[in-house]
Amino acid sequence: MTNVVSGLLVRQATVLLGRRSSRRKSYPGLWDIPGGHVEPCETLDDALVRELAEEIGIVASAFAPAGQITDPSAARVVYHIYVVTDWQHEPRLANDEHSELRWFSPEEAMALPDLALDEYRAIFKALQKP
Repeated sequence: MTNVVSGLLVRQATVLLGRRSSRRKSYPGLWDIPGGHVEPCETLDDALVRELAEEIGIVASAFAPAGQITDPSAARVVYHIYVVTDWQHEPRLANDEHSELRWFSPEEAMALPDLALDEYRAIFKALQKP
């Protein structure tokens, strides 16, 4: 089983997504939640903090689990999704994993035709205000 952590940053009723670089093997050019693979002997929380620092240059300080998604194209890959509500530093492209970062309302994110995983829509829907 391959575990992947993903951190959905939430700020002022918007969420941060990254467009995966076109050179990426999985889901090139699609909108994704920043994150990456959990390394051996690493906790999910530690992997989340490390991956967000590597990919978008932040230090996550407040986050909570928001669900799990099994990748429909690779059944042995499980995405552990976290909602991140506090962090240090402004998010930026810190490596070449993504070609763009952009803030979306949950409604805009749900309407994107080019999401890496359609299952993200349920996570975005849960963030909508009643």
